[in-house]
Amino acid sequence: MDFKDLSYILAIEKHGNITKASEALYLSQPSLSRFLQNVEKEIGQPLFRRIGNRYIPTYMGERYLEHARVILQGKKELDHEVNDIIKNDRGVLKIGFPTMRCTYMLPCTLPIFRKLHPKVKIEIYEATSSLLSRYVIDGDIDIAFYNFFERHPNIDYTLISHEELVLITSTKSPLANKGIYNESCKYPHLKFDELADTGIIMQIPEQRTRQIVDQMLKEAQFTPNIILETSNIPATAELAARNYGVTFITETHLKHLNLRNEFCRFSVGSPCTYVDFVAAHRKNSYLSAYAQEYIEIVRDFT
Repeated sequence: MDFKDLSYILAIEKHGNITKASEALYLSQPSLSRFLQNVEKEIGQPLFRRIGNRYIPTYMGERYLEHARVILQGKKELDHEVNDIIKNDRGVLKIGFPTMRCTYMLPCTLPIFRKLHPKVKIEIYEATSSLLSRYVIDGDIDIAFYNFFERHPNIDYTLISHEELVLITSTKSPLANKGIYNESCKYPHLKFDELADTGIIMQIPEQRTRQIVDQMLKEAQFTPNIILETSNIPATAELAARNYGVTFITETHLKHLNLRNEFCRFSVGSPCTYVDFVAAHRKNSYLSAYAQEYIEIVRDFT
C-alpha cells in the first residue's frame, strides 16, 4: 500500500461514489473498482457498504480512512519541510476564502506572492467559513482565512486584523437619525430596540457573519424581523442602501463595495461589536515558509 493507494480510498469516501471518485482521479471506473476489491481482499474486511450507488464506510473503513489521513498529512508536511530545507521553493499552496473575501483579497495578494514564489502553484477553495474549517482539519487545504467565531481544538489561528461589525441603513430610513454618539464608538450607536419595526436582511445561517450576528442578538435578547436571507453580501448591502431593510456587515467588506446609493453606518452591540479576521491552519502541523509568507502578505493588505 503506497501513498497513491491511500488517496484512492479517501477519494471514494469523499465522493461517496465510484464513478465520481474515478472521474476526480482520472481513472476508469473498472480500474478503481478492481483496486478497491483487491484492497478489501487483502485486508479481509469490506471498507465500504454498498447502498445503491453510494459507498458508506464500514467501521473498518472509518479506521482505515482515519489512519490514511494522518499518513498523507505527514507526507505533505514532510514534503513542505524538505522543500524549505533545500530552498527548492516549489510546491502547492492550498488556500481557502469565503467568496466575498476572494473578490478583493486575491487580486491584491496573489500577484505579490507569485513574484516572490513563481514556482509555487496556488489552489483556491471558496466556501463558507464552517466548511473551510473542516477542510483545514482534514488537511485538504493549508490555510483558511475567515472571521473567527469559536475555537476548534484541532486548529491554530493567526490574527490578521480586528474589524468592526456595523449596521447599515439607507439615508432615507427612519433610523438614519436615531444613532447616539458615544466616545467609545467609531460611528453613532444604534440600540436594537430601534429595530423593532424594521425589516432585517440576513446572510444565510452557514455564513460566519450571520453566526456572529445571531449570537449578538441572542445575548441582547432581541428577536429580529428577518425579511430576506441571502448569501450574496454585496446584494444585502445594496438593498439596505436602497432602503429595503437594514443589514449587518463588516467594515472591510464595506470598504471594498461600490454602492450606488448613500448609506449610514452604525455601531451596534455593547457598545460596539468587533470580529477577528484570522488565518486558520491545522494544529501542530508544519506550515511551509511560503505559506507563512502568504499570511503576512494578507496581513499587510488588510
